[in-house]
This record gives sequence, structure tokens and C-alpha cells, in this order.
Amino acid sequence: MSAPRLLLVLGLLLGAAAADARELRVCADPNNLPYSNAAGEGFENKVMQVIAEDLGATLRYTWWAQRRGFIRNTLNAGDCDVIAGVASNQGMLGTTQPYYRSSYVFVSRTDRHLALTSFDDPRLRRLRIGVQLIGDDGANTPPTQALARRGIVDQVHGYMVYGDYRDRAPQSPIVDAVAAGDIDVAIVWGPTAGYFASKQPVPITLTPVSPWLDGPQWPMVFDISMAVRKDDRALRRELNRAIERQAPAISAVLREYHVPLSTAGMAAVPLSPSSAGTQQ
Repeated sequence: MSAPRLLLVLGLLLGAAAADARELRVCADPNNLPYSNAAGEGFENKVMQVIAEDLGATLRYTWWAQRRGFIRNTLNAGDCDVIAGVASNQGMLGTTQPYYRSSYVFVSRTDRHLALTSFDDPRLRRLRIGVQLIGDDGANTPPTQALARRGIVDQVHGYMVYGDYRDRAPQSPIVDAVAAGDIDVAIVWGPTAGYFASKQPVPITLTPVSPWLDGPQWPMVFDISMAVRKDDRALRRELNRAIERQAPAISAVLREYHVPLSTAGMAAVPLSPSSAGTQQ
């Protein structure tokens, strides 16, 4: 075979191989530590890398801030196929089996020795409390509702989940405020709390809140899954098998990022935790 013909054949073979290379197309926020960022530094970035390698695929991200319109402009637009970090019973999506379960936690300085565990602790009525708020309208998270049900409102300070998007870590201020002594205790979604507590200059104590279900519609514990379009059953099955095979590697990532895992409660309900921030 002549050299030019050999080069042509090799080029065709390489082109075919490139065409057959698989991509795992992930929808994610480019500035949402500890979950994801464009530098790949979030734990969901790491988990999706584990899954992609299991499937023999390369990761390709569609970046979109997790604000209103996130799902509509990414997954439902067909620009990507998977979202990490979604409440497991999110009815409008096809969700995988959970890959972790976490809860809201009380966050306090260790040197305060507060040891808070319950919304019914009478000390909450005199402490300065930080809570997370969701959305442009400041919609209440489950802990905010739990406090309001008990008439604990005057000393509550709200911190938007989305924070200041110009910052490298928009969700950190609520935990930073605890460390600085600006508030006495915060009630924060577990993965956010664990990650930013590990970054503080003073020791921080995290304790799961109780009760885990406050009233019929305000759970504090959530199973977290990956999500695909509801009719993409084949990809969901593949992801489920990969999650099962890679459970030890996923657990290692969660430990590295100080994600507090929970065994409390039952299956998640269709309400996204504040940290996920996923909206249509």
C-alpha cells in the first residue's frame, strides 16, 4: 500500500474512533462550591468523573447558574443529559437510585459548647440564628419553617443560598458568620456546612437537626440522586449500575469533602434541599 493511501486509511480509522468516543454530558453550575465549579473542584465534579470513567466516557459540561430556568435551559433544552445533586423523588425528572443521604445540621463554634440537636431546644429563643433562604423571593427552607412554627423569628438572620455570585464560594457566608461570631448558630444543608466548616480558622461542630420530619411537609433529611430526562430510561439504568459499582469511590469523595451522611428518616420527598438550588 502506498504511503498516501496508508495515511488516508489511518485518517479514516482515527476519524471513526473519534466519532465513536462517548461523552457524558452533564449540566452543572460553574460557581457552586462545594458542589461544582468550572475548575472541576466540587464533589459533584469528582463523582461525575468517577461515573464517566466507569462508563468509558469523557465528561462534557453545559454550564448554567442554578437559578430559575436551570433545568429548562440545560437538560430540557437537550444541551446535556445528566444533573447531579437532585432530590431523589423530584417528580418532573427521571432520578437514579440515591448516591448519598444527608440532612440539615446545626452549625456552631465548638468553643461555645452549645450541643444543639433539636428545634425544640429553648435556647434557640435567645440565640442569633442563621438560616438559608432560596430563590429571588426569599422562599423559606424547611428549617426556616420549623423555626417559624415555634414562633422563633425575631433573632433569625437569612442568608441567600445563591449568595453573591461574584464570589468564588457564594454559599460560604453563613458558615463564615458562625466562625466569626456574628451569629451563634446556623442551620445549614449538610454538604454545604461540612465543606465550609472544614475551611474555618476555628473548630466548628455540626449536629443533625431533629425532628427529621417537622410537620407533614418539612423534611430535614433528603436522599440525593442524579437526574436525567424522564423518558431517558436507558441512561438512567446505566447510571444506576455505575453508582452501584462505584459506591466505594463515591463514598471516598464524600468523605474527602466532609459531607455529613445521614441514616435518619425515610425516602426523600419531592422537595429539593436548598443546596441543590435546582429550579425549572
